[in-house]
Amino acid sequence: QVQLVESGGGLVQAGGSLRVSCAASGSIYRIDVMGWYRQAPGKERELVAVITSGGRTNYADSVKGRFTISRDNAKNMVYLQMNSLKPEDTAVYYCRATGYGDYWGKGTLVTVST
Repeated sequence: QVQLVESGGGLVQAGGSLRVSCAASGSIYRIDVMGWYRQAPGKERELVAVITSGGRTNYADSVKGRFTISRDNAKNMVYLQMNSLKPEDTAVYYCRATGYGDYWGKGTLVTVST
């Protein structure tokens, strides 16, 4: 099993920045791709950004140029740096790890005020 714990969410004003982190533990060898997803109130959960163990990344169009995903394989961490935040970025942000299995964290709330 793999456990994922997110941290770093909070309240930020529009235009501000925030970094969320995800710590992975357990059977780390099972992980290949790690990513961030988000779910806003009343909406479906959606992909924000993913990164492979080799460092290849993919972003949702809505966050390209504003968000950066990074990964520290030695520390079993994945980060999402969010800049130029908008109110529509408000959501619960979930960490996901896939490979030999599909694992989710419990999420961290990011609220962007006007």
